Amino acid sequence: MTHDHILDPPAGGRTGGLSHLLDMQTLDRGSITEILDTARAFHELAARPIKKVPTLRGRTVCNLFFEDSTRTRVSFEIAAKRLSADVLNFSAKGSSVSKGESLKDTALTLQAMGVDAIVVRHHASGAPLQLTRWVDAKVLNAGDGGHQHPTQALLDLFTIREHFGRLDGLHVAVVGDVLHSRVARSLVQGLATMSAGVTLVGPPTLLPLAADRWDVDVTHDLDPVLGKVDVVYLLRVQRERMHEQFIPSIREYGRLWGMDRRRLGQLAEHAAIMHPGPMNRGIELTADVADAPNALITQQVANGVAVRMSCLYLMLGGETADRG
Repeated sequence: MTHDHILDPPAGGRTGGLSHLLDMQTLDRGSITEILDTARAFHELAARPIKKVPTLRGRTVCNLFFEDSTRTRVSFEIAAKRLSADVLNFSAKGSSVSKGESLKDTALTLQAMGVDAIVVRHHASGAPLQLTRWVDAKVLNAGDGGHQHPTQALLDLFTIREHFGRLDGLHVAVVGDVLHSRVARSLVQGLATMSAGVTLVGPPTLLPLAADRWDVDVTHDLDPVLGKVDVVYLLRVQRERMHEQFIPSIREYGRLWGMDRRRLGQLAEHAAIMHPGPMNRGIELTADVADAPNALITQQVANGVAVRMSCLYLMLGGETADRG
């Protein structure tokens, strides 16, 4: 099957099949599958000597980041530039925002500049949705408070599907601070939509009280789970929360819920290890686990560019709207 039609520029300024990308809840199985299939074509593009295509030439994408996240911002910037879009990077630090300008004022400024898409990361849950009410541009959520991080979930789904050839019927253990993790919330929803099973593992203080309504299994003991799952997905320990006494200590967390060489040996032979990054080596996982052959962490980073290219393409230049 050829995907070369994706690499052509859109005709007549048509728009793609995604109006906005705000969360995983609004993506059905068909939408997720289309994003992942399109990402595969862009992933293949990365192996070519010339990685740039003219698909979004003349479009402008703004990275509007109110929270620091070099990895995510750079991934979006590379994705947009490989599609030949013009890119504006707007950081709240040192900008008019730090002098008191509101999100709405900033949005209206970008609207006046005629940007086509806004990739927004904000500390307030719901900020991307609010942005859609003020601008005509497509809005893509790059993380809002403790709410959602849809492109991280999509790149994780893509990584799992590329590794196993499917998502349906797989079982994923999501380990750690689920309570504060927008990554976990988004990933669990995506896995459920794609008919994969989920077990949440962590200390009682870091699991949501409503987790029993998420259609997942919940346990506080990691060891019995390891031999039964296809993927162990380790969440980052948010050190900034450690003073709030959600766990006794960093050392205790690593002993009870961290992946080390002993636990690596308990996994099924085919099982994989994932982490959204940045990793705290020695806490969520030891160095030998991070560098193990079945760790897909570097693949997740590489796949992030392809998935974000897919989302931008389907929002700004895809063919979905022409399918009738």
